Amino acid sequence: MRNTILTWLWAALLLIVVSAAEAQQPKQIHRIGFLFGATRSADSERLKAFRQGLRERGYVEEKNILIEQRYAEGNFDRLPALAADLVQLKVNIIVSATSTGTRFLKEATNTIPIVMTQETDPVGNQYVASLAQPGNITGLSVLAPELSGKRLELLKEIVARLSRVAVFGSSTSATTKAVLRELEPAQWRLRFSCNT
Repeated sequence: MRNTILTWLWAALLLIVVSAAEAQQPKQIHRIGFLFGATRSADSERLKAFRQGLRERGYVEEKNILIEQRYAEGNFDRLPALAADLVQLKVNIIVSATSTGTRFLKEATNTIPIVMTQETDPVGNQYVASLAQPGNITGLSVLAPELSGKRLELLKEIVARLSRVAVFGSSTSATTKAVLRELEPAQWRLRFSCNT
């Protein structure tokens, strides 16, 4: 009987010690990497809105998240090193505020989730295999080349005497090629030329 009481006392004491230790364990703080191509001042409003959105969802800096910010300061040659730095920090997720940054993040990791914020053509630029199977990269696309023909039609409606349009882009860019493919039928239908 005495052994049983001692066993129960030890079990109760162990339970109290374990409970106290668990209560003292800090909650995990998630780390978000943020890769910018521009300067801190140029992207301050974007980061401010990002922080506000996180706060509205219960994420508060220094309490349950940390934001690791890296800025290329307009020097895109710095992006590979900055991307590698964020990956080495083992952040939980990386937000890319530049298309070029997304390319270097893709090269740096295939395990950390990457959120692109303004990619023109993620499939054409080979950041993702397809929109249905993006791998570890997700986010927003801003150009939508398939709308190029409609945009040309709207431009023609606004400027009735429009007869020529110039398209600026890189001849090697998948996005530029996609835009030109979409413009070709519209330019013939509207009877004017597009110069690249």
